[in-house]
Amino acid sequence: MARFGRVLTAMVTPFDDNGALDLDGAQALARYLQANGNEGLVVAGTTGEAPVLTDTERLDLFAAVVEAVTIPVIAGTGTNDTAHSIHMTTAASRLGVAGILAVCPYYNRPAQAGIEAHIRAIAGSTELPIVVYDIPVRTGRKISTATLLRLAREVPNIVALKDAAGNPAETANVIAQAPAGYEVYSGDDGLTLPLMAVGAVGVIGVATAWAGSDHQLMFDLWEANDIAGARHVNSRLLESFGFETGDDAPNPIPTKAMLRHLGLKVGQARLPMGPAPAFVEERAPVVWKNLEAARATYPPRPKR
Repeated sequence: MARFGRVLTAMVTPFDDNGALDLDGAQALARYLQANGNEGLVVAGTTGEAPVLTDTERLDLFAAVVEAVTIPVIAGTGTNDTAHSIHMTTAASRLGVAGILAVCPYYNRPAQAGIEAHIRAIAGSTELPIVVYDIPVRTGRKISTATLLRLAREVPNIVALKDAAGNPAETANVIAQAPAGYEVYSGDDGLTLPLMAVGAVGVIGVATAWAGSDHQLMFDLWEANDIAGARHVNSRLLESFGFETGDDAPNPIPTKAMLRHLGLKVGQARLPMGPAPAFVEERAPVVWKNLEAARATYPPRPKR
């Protein structure tokens, strides 16, 4: 069993109609996600609009979600400021979270030495397990394989990687050379199945917010060596993967639209993301209807 579970959702952050943090909505959403196939949650990551949350909002959010669920909660405490990241990590570590998500520092564009020192400093500020988050499309920097491996080998509480680098072949090198117990999670929904093929243990997903049970089935089929079945489920999820982000409506705008369609009070995204365009609101019910229809075609769940 993966340390944090196989299927985790990068949770959106609910806001009310005035754009204020909605902690009741966050707890309701967290409970919904746990009840619908998720074995863990990541709070205040990319999908959670971390850059537009105040420190107090982030810490209140961590505490509220931990209180609401019994599954692991990973706190996104990383920023592009090392001292700030240490402060947030230290504070979050007192709130009962199960781990820390440390994103590659964004905007500054540091060299690999700076990235490595930044992540080591975060890890050194807590005894909690650290998930390194590599997402170069958002940060402007790729964490090199050599850097990832040094961190994995030399820092005891760096235990996992959320991989959104878009290069399964290079991820295979990380997995092949990392120490025993080091885990890789897909951070790109469309690459989860390819990353499973090279040794990823789970997904920290976006479409898992409305398709957690589908991902559970895909993992069950894969682990039962029903590769064709796993591919079939993945193929039925492609529309959801395509819906969750795009240049005209980046994640988390479509994710919030889908959750609103499902009756969850998550509000709109704060600027600079802003409210969902009309085409996203119109598309969400179609994607959901098609997914519900696709479920009738799934292979039976294997016995475990």
